[in-house]
Parts: sequence; structure tokens; C-alpha cells
Amino acid sequence: MIAGVSVDAIRAPALDGVAHAFLGRRGGVSTGATAGLNVGLGSEDDPAAVAENRARAVAAVLPGAPLVTCYQIHSADVVTVGQAPEERPRGDALVTDRPGLGLGILTADCAPVLLADTQAGVVGAAHAGWKGALAGVTDATVAAMEALGADRARIAAAIGPCIARRSYEVDDAFLRRFAEADRENERFFSDARPGHHRFDLEAYVAHRLAAAGLRRVDALGLDTYSDESRFYSFRRATHRGEPSYGRQIAIIGLE
Repeated sequence: MIAGVSVDAIRAPALDGVAHAFLGRRGGVSTGATAGLNVGLGSEDDPAAVAENRARAVAAVLPGAPLVTCYQIHSADVVTVGQAPEERPRGDALVTDRPGLGLGILTADCAPVLLADTQAGVVGAAHAGWKGALAGVTDATVAAMEALGADRARIAAAIGPCIARRSYEVDDAFLRRFAEADRENERFFSDARPGHHRFDLEAYVAHRLAAAGLRRVDALGLDTYSDESRFYSFRRATHRGEPSYGRQIAIIGLE
């Protein structure tokens, strides 16, 4: 990554007026397989580079704020944050009503979801991989926001860069998990080679948000797998047999 390249902060119209961004890989200091704005603490990267990248990401969204992230476990667990914790809590979503905290979700193909009820002053961030999405991580995030005074009819949400249907091939067993949960989930799959299908994670997450009662959901339609210059992708790195992969971050907070 070339020094001096600015951070790629992608913002959603649904969250206009809220401090937020989906950060790509541009503008960081990491090199090699994780070149760019890699924020993954668990990646095989120089910890000093990761720390600098995380500082740059926060500065692009909520300058001076502490960054709160989870130890993500592909669950539907939500953590309500009142102050920056000393250690990363285990879970896959964060909510707060406290100004000056940057809530961050790391992804590398999974769907990052940022949410806000500006009237109530409540925001949330969710990591929706297929396991968490199916388990209801977005539903749990909305419920946790309501516990802080939000109203789901006012909550706006945006789904950031994630792996697109055209890039996400899965097998029959994968489809069966979704069909067993709800037969209508089959509409999020299309045919691929024999015994395989292509799954639309973004559309499924958008469906879950709408079904939960949200009236404004932006799906940005950005494919992490196919856009190597802009995003990290776990699946792309795996297909290439690369030794490591980076993680990008989505951040939201109250000013």
C-alpha cells in the first residue's frame, strides 16, 4: 500500500448525520499478504501496524474516541457498552447510548451492519456471517437497542461490504440449514454446479432487518471477494492458498 493514500471511508445515506463508515483496505500501513488498513488483532501482521491502522480508522470516523470491538465468535450475542472495556468482550454485536465511543465490527466477507436511532441516541454494530445471521444476530441487536430506548420503527441500518452472491458458492448441506429454518429462505440461493448453490448473504441480512420491523435498510452492494484492491476477503485468500488475510472494519458512534 502506498504511503499517503487516504483511508477509504464508505458511508451510507440511511445513516446520514451519524458518525459512521465502512472502511476498506486502502490507506493503511500493513504490507505483504495483509497490505493496507488491516485491523485484525488475530491476523499474522505486525501488531504495531495493526494499531496504527486502527487509529487511522477511528480518526476517519470519530476522532479521539476509544475503539470498542468484540472477540467475534459467529454468534447472536450482543454486548451493551457503557464505557470502553479493558478486554474485548465475546460476542458479535455492540450497542450503546453513550457519546464518544466508537463501536467496531471486523469482517473479511461477512456482512457488517451499522444501525442508529438518532432520535433516541442509540447506535449498534453487528457482525453477520452466515451463522450469526441465521441465528438472529441482527434481531438481537435491534432488541438490545430497544432496551436502551430505541424504537425499531425509527432504526435505520446499512449493510456494508460483504461477499456477493456471484462469489459465494455453497453446498447442499448449507442450503438445507436455511431451508430447515424457513422454507422461503431458498429464494436467497441460485443454482451453481451440481450439488452447489450461490448464496446471497446481503439480501438475507436485509430480509432479516426488514422482517424485524426496520423501515430503512441500505444494502451497499459491494463485493469483498471480487474487489481485491479495495477489500480483504477470507474466501479469496483461502482459494489462493495465501498465508494470511486482513480484516476491514465498520465503525459507528455518537458524537
